[in-house]
Amino acid sequence: MRRIGLHRVLLALVGLLLLALGAAVLAVGLGAPPPSWWIHTGPHDVLLTRSERTRWRGTGWWWATVIGGLTIVVVLALWWLTTALRRRRPTEILIDTGDGDSALLRAGALESALAEDAVQQQGVAHAGILLRGRRTRPTARVWLRLEPGADPAAVLTECTTRALTHARESARLASLPAEVHLRAVKHRAERVT
Repeated sequence: MRRIGLHRVLLALVGLLLLALGAAVLAVGLGAPPPSWWIHTGPHDVLLTRSERTRWRGTGWWWATVIGGLTIVVVLALWWLTTALRRRRPTEILIDTGDGDSALLRAGALESALAEDAVQQQGVAHAGILLRGRRTRPTARVWLRLEPGADPAAVLTECTTRALTHARESARLASLPAEVHLRAVKHRAERVT
């Protein structure tokens, strides 16, 4: 049901690459023979030679470019970290009780109730619900597995008019936008004799 985000895959690949590179540097530093693709010849070789370090010293644009490039890399890394750590799912939903006060409803409880209501529909074998967005304006992602022979249009209509409307009204939400994904349950072909 849930897909792994692209940023998590990229983060894992970058992490594996840095881990492999760090292990190779450590191994060469501890005296292991360097591989053929290694840019240095041994453990006492320096990363930058004296001529490489002083090559651009006389030009004024060099250090501004280096510092600017590193600043951009750090800002992008911090942005990536905050987007990876940001919670996109509300844990609670703020409900207007009607008397000027408000109450908190667990998002998991509303997801479970919505899934149970959707499964009771005719033609639905399984339902999965994921609430996203803000706690004052949640949105729903609904995955429905249809039984063989179920009419997708009828199931979608019943889901929106019954299950989603019931959840919206019981939680006293002004609106509950939803994205519904329908998938048929795989079954064996019937034999014709």
